[in-house]
Amino acid sequence: MYTYETTVRVRYAETDQMGYVYYGNYATFYEVGRVELFRSLGFSYKALEDSGVMMPVLELHSRFLKPSRYDEEITVRTYLKEKPTVKIRFDYELFNEHDELINTGSTTLVFVDIKRGKPCMAPPDFMERLEPYFDKQ
Repeated sequence: MYTYETTVRVRYAETDQMGYVYYGNYATFYEVGRVELFRSLGFSYKALEDSGVMMPVLELHSRFLKPSRYDEEITVRTYLKEKPTVKIRFDYELFNEHDELINTGSTTLVFVDIKRGKPCMAPPDFMERLEPYFDKQ
C-alpha cells in the first residue's frame, strides 16, 4: 500500500450559498490528492500523457460526513491499496483543521493508450516506482 498526504485551502469560489464546500468540488480535491501522490513517486500526469497514456475516470464515489467551509485547510490523504493493472483505484480520506474526518471517497481510473484509444497496462516505469510498496506475489 502507498499513502500520500497533501493539503488544500478552501477558496471562496468553492463554497455554496450555505457557506459549505459545494459537493462537486470534492472531485477536484481528489484530483489534487492523485496528482500529488504521483509527484511524490517522482512521476507526473504530464509524463504519463507524454508517454502516450491517459487516465480517464471510470468511477467516483463520495461520502460526506461533515461540512467544510471557506478558508479552512483540508488534509487530503490518498491511498493506493492495490497494485494497479489496467485500472488504478485511489481511496481518499479528507480531514478538517481539527483532524475530524469530513469525507471519504474513491476513484477508479483506466490506463488508456492515447493512439489506439484502448485500455492498456500501467506503464512499466510507473509500476517500478510502486514495487517497494506492494507485497510480491
